[in-house]
Amino acid sequence: MGQKEKLIEKLKSKPKTFTFEDAESLLGYFNYHRSNKGKTSGSRVMFSSEDHKTKILLHKPHPRKELLEYQVKQLIEQLEQEDLL
Repeated sequence: MGQKEKLIEKLKSKPKTFTFEDAESLLGYFNYHRSNKGKTSGSRVMFSSEDHKTKILLHKPHPRKELLEYQVKQLIEQLEQEDLL
């Protein structure tokens, strides 16, 4: 099982330890690219892709590294909408 499949399985299990870095790596496998949402974006980060219509907006957690439960749920829903999960 490759890294992409491991991240997919981890995300689907709705873990409390899914980090922002995990999300960024997984989205990279689906050709999403990170961009800050404007000069005053703060911790808001947008992931977009030329291959997919859905733009994914995440708040980069700080000081912790793990996404909150609602963020994991939103990420799963958005990837399911694109038939990626």
